[in-house]
Amino acid sequence: MTTTLWIIVGIGVAIIVWAIYTYNRLITFRFRAHEGLSDIDVQLKRRYNLIPNLVNAVKGYMQHEKSVLEGVTEARTRAMQSGGSPIDKTEQENILSSTLKTLFAVAENYPDLKANANFLDLQRELADTENKIQASRRFYNTTVRDLNTKIQSFPPNLIARIFKFSEEKFFEVDNEAERESVQVKF
Repeated sequence: MTTTLWIIVGIGVAIIVWAIYTYNRLITFRFRAHEGLSDIDVQLKRRYNLIPNLVNAVKGYMQHEKSVLEGVTEARTRAMQSGGSPIDKTEQENILSSTLKTLFAVAENYPDLKANANFLDLQRELADTENKIQASRRFYNTTVRDLNTKIQSFPPNLIARIFKFSEEKFFEVDNEAERESVQVKF
């Protein structure tokens, strides 16, 4: 074989190795994005399981705040029943978050409730869950960013087009009120 033929074979092998590597990276990003969505689902399920316990702990103290408790329960039910991916359920999740904030704001008026160990534990667990949901959403968005960057970048976009990789949507907050800073008043 001549040197030219070896060079052509070497370039061909390099292109094939690069294509395999790029395809595998795209697959990795796709699975990480799916993992991120699954993590969000896990944390939302945890939140749904905690809410009835929290409501039951508060019920005894807040008999005349029945509408707040009913609102939390209804929002939880709507969020659990909303179909589609977690991204599609964002609006219902935002409503649920708002009703939980209302519940905690109302609970501030009950000193005995605020001192109750069960309520405090549940409140801490729910806050921890909310933090985990946010971390899962950040992980998902980071992975989607990496996948979408690869899909749009040259030359990996050639492999992405051949194997029909499509861009994923970012998890975004649609409710403008959710974007505003929280005001804490004592």
